[in-house]
Order: sequence, then structure tokens, then C-alpha cells
Amino acid sequence: MAVEGGIKCVKFLLFFFNFLFWLCGLALIVLGVLVQVALHNNVVIKNASGSATPLAIIVVGVIIFFIAFFGCCGAWKESYCMVTTFAILLSFIIIIEVAAAIAGYVFRGKLNNIVRDGLKEMITNYSNGTEEFRKSVDKMQEDLKCCGANASTDWSFYKPDGNSVPDSCCKNVTVGCGTGSMRDSAKVYQLGCQVAVEELLKKNTQWVIVAALVIAFLQIMGIVFACVLMRGIRSGYEVM
Repeated sequence: MAVEGGIKCVKFLLFFFNFLFWLCGLALIVLGVLVQVALHNNVVIKNASGSATPLAIIVVGVIIFFIAFFGCCGAWKESYCMVTTFAILLSFIIIIEVAAAIAGYVFRGKLNNIVRDGLKEMITNYSNGTEEFRKSVDKMQEDLKCCGANASTDWSFYKPDGNSVPDSCCKNVTVGCGTGSMRDSAKVYQLGCQVAVEELLKKNTQWVIVAALVIAFLQIMGIVFACVLMRGIRSGYEVM
């Protein structure tokens, strides 16, 4: 027996919300991938905890993508079993999303230690690293307009003279511009990269947290509509 009246309106609202969930799932996948790529392109982040939040968001996005399709079918066919399963699965997803948001918040608090350790390792391994690694470090310093971890003096062991930095530290990058120019503020950036890297990563992580919480709110509304539709379907069965 098909639902009627206000319940029928709820049916279409649930179908519409599931379509939005489907789009949200797709958006989460894209957002998680973008943040993950940003983290891995940053040679500073070697700690696995830095990837926890975007990976969790990608997984949740994939699950939402399929659950939303499941919910659409349940609403359209007015299947009590499918709508109930949809509501239960969506509840689990909300719990996972809240956990991911908490993980993201905790990760933000650990950024100082992660970035500091990563930058120290970067400086230590620069001279003996691969060409690809050195290019990544150089690109980071050029893009962020910084030099070293806390200051340009972090490169004091870069060359025997103790007064040289990689050319990527220069304000106007040319071959050999960093030789003997460590403390020359006119030629070399004196500030380190730690603050700039932290701000960049906090910004990326913040977007992930906001996306997870907003979608969780929308999903709660979806659960409410699902419960109302379930009641309507069950009442229809009782009438029959």
C-alpha cells in the first residue's frame, strides 16, 4: 500500500535528501583526496597521523555514496526494510564522521611537533637525499618564501663554510645565490618554514572538519525523515 498525504511528502523529501547525501559523499571523496594529496606533496609530513583524517573522510565518502543510493531506492519503493537499514547505517556513519572530526582536531594540536620533527629531518637529509626529494624541499621553500625550520641559520651545516643555504632560500633564485648568503636578509629569506607549513595544514584540516560536521547535521535530518517514513509504511501495513 502506497503512503499518502504528509507521509508521501516525507517520502519525496527523503528521496531528495538522499540525492543530496549522494552529492555530499562525492564531495567528501574529492575533498579527502585533495587534502591527502596536499599532505603527501608536503615533504615535511612523515607522521602517519597526518593522513588519518583525510583517509577517514575518503572512506566515509565512499560509504555515503553507496548508502545514499540504497536510501533512494528504499524511499522510492517504500520498502520498510530498506529504509530501516538505511537509517541504521546512516547512524553509524555519523558516529564515524564525528570521530574523524575529533581526530582532525587532535591532529591540529599535534602539528607543532609533527612539523618541527619533519623539518629537522628534511634539513638533515637534504644533502644526501635524492634529486626528487631536494626538488620537493626547494619547491616548498620557494612557494612558502621561507628558509629552514625556524630560521635560515638552520642550514648552518649545509656547506663547510657554515654560511650557505640552498638556492631555494633566495628571494631571487639563481644558481649559487645561497652561497655565503645565510644572514644576508636582502638576498635570503630569514624566517623558517614551520609557521607557514602549520598554517597551510591547519587550513586544509579545518575544511575537512567543517565538511564532516555539516554533512553529519544533514544526515541527522535524513534519519528523522527516514523514521517518519518508516512509521508511515508500517501504519500502511497495519491498515492492510
